[in-house]
Amino acid sequence: MTVELFHKAPKGYHYEQEPNFKPDVTAIWLHHDRKYDYNLGKPVKTIWGFYHTKKRQFYAPINAKTIGKVVDIMETTPYTSMKIKQTPLEAAFS
Repeated sequence: MTVELFHKAPKGYHYEQEPNFKPDVTAIWLHHDRKYDYNLGKPVKTIWGFYHTKKRQFYAPINAKTIGKVVDIMETTPYTSMKIKQTPLEAAFS
């Protein structure tokens, strides 16, 4: 099952879904299309988040192998589903 994301991938990036990450869970990866010397030109990717197909819920990642807490898709960004921690002063300016 392909998950329909709320976000459009940022310029120079694309999303890839790993549908069989775990039973009923799809891992969503964000790939950077640029090549880097530090990894000899291999693809660069980061985990965007997870989607539970039966519960129809998005989850923030703790790391690439561990599912975290449920997130509201409207509070995510195109780069990550993790909630950004801000001080009250930072939140006032964002």
